[in-house]
Amino acid sequence: MQAAIERLLHETQAGAVFWNRRYEPSVIERDHKLKEALRKTECVAESFNSSLLFEPWTVQNQSGKPYRVFTPFWNHCLRQPLTPPPRTEPQKLPAPERWPQSEPLETLRLEPSVDWAGGLKETWQPGELGASQRLAGFLGDGLSDYNGERDRPDHSGTAMLSPHLHFGEISPTQVWHAVQQVEANKQSRPGATAQPFLRQLVWREFAHHLLYHFPETQTKPLRPEYAGFPFRTAPRDYKAWCRGQTGYPLVDAGMRQLWHCGWMHNRVRMVVASFLVKHLLIGWDEGAAWFWDTLVDADLANNTLGWQWAAGCGADAAPYFRIFNPVSQGTKFDPKGDYVRRWVPELANVPSSSIHQPRDGSKATQQRVSQKGKAYPPAIVPHMAARQRALDAWATIRR
Repeated sequence: MQAAIERLLHETQAGAVFWNRRYEPSVIERDHKLKEALRKTECVAESFNSSLLFEPWTVQNQSGKPYRVFTPFWNHCLRQPLTPPPRTEPQKLPAPERWPQSEPLETLRLEPSVDWAGGLKETWQPGELGASQRLAGFLGDGLSDYNGERDRPDHSGTAMLSPHLHFGEISPTQVWHAVQQVEANKQSRPGATAQPFLRQLVWREFAHHLLYHFPETQTKPLRPEYAGFPFRTAPRDYKAWCRGQTGYPLVDAGMRQLWHCGWMHNRVRMVVASFLVKHLLIGWDEGAAWFWDTLVDADLANNTLGWQWAAGCGADAAPYFRIFNPVSQGTKFDPKGDYVRRWVPELANVPSSSIHQPRDGSKATQQRVSQKGKAYPPAIVPHMAARQRALDAWATIRR
């Protein structure tokens, strides 16, 4: 990267380089070295905060140490002065006198010959315009109902801004101030509150806070006692999970949605993560690796926090003994089965009463899901047996 930037400076005769900071450990080291090298050539080199509300080193507890529990972190952030609203974009930017040599993007042939990205194209509009349209749509139709709708994968109740935030197409400061402005204009409508949504933005901050202060969590559990957890090596089970062939409809719908459009509803993310590390007893790092390969919002900090939370080995994590039942989760959050039917077409004609346990339904339903060529797999592992196996494994590290 340094060599490419130096060539660009030479071609354009530019005397300064500015960029927005990132907080992954390897990127911090890279940018520090780049800034030092550029300054040695008398080039102005400065970085700025754009991707976070609060930079990780600015939030500490009363002992001057990083937070490891979210609620105190959230309360601390609420007491801090927020970055002012973004300024209006300039009407004009001066163009360089000499443009660098360039190749048309098409000549790079970045897209594969097989159109595996069709689902991505139909779901996302990358760039600042796509981000602003997504935010505007959410503020108009989703914010006031967010707290009641955010756990329903069968509804469009979330903002779906995470890819745009990750790639810097919109900043959390822009989102925060836009939400506050909408709420200020809705004072005549009692009951509308932005706090549940803003809390999710601060969860994103918490993830970056943890990764910055505990960089080893990229590969190691934050809670060291989990380093010896007896996870299984089970390639066939892992493959079934990746492909959405576990026999648990909510899990399979989530994994197929992920493959199709590079995104998954947050409630379903928790269920599929719990299923991998507890029902299948496969390491959280293997799940994190698959998410890293397939998510359009793949973010090292959020991915690490989410998987360690699910595995019970991170900061403010769900206790390991809290094991999601994928059937009851489906019944509660996808009661009519609309989400499952969208992503698991084998179950399109299964009645709502049996949609989350199709092989325990009527004889006609069982015949339908066993039909040759359209069969839906039986459960890869019985829930109660998997639950007990997970608890037995957990007991080995508590001794």
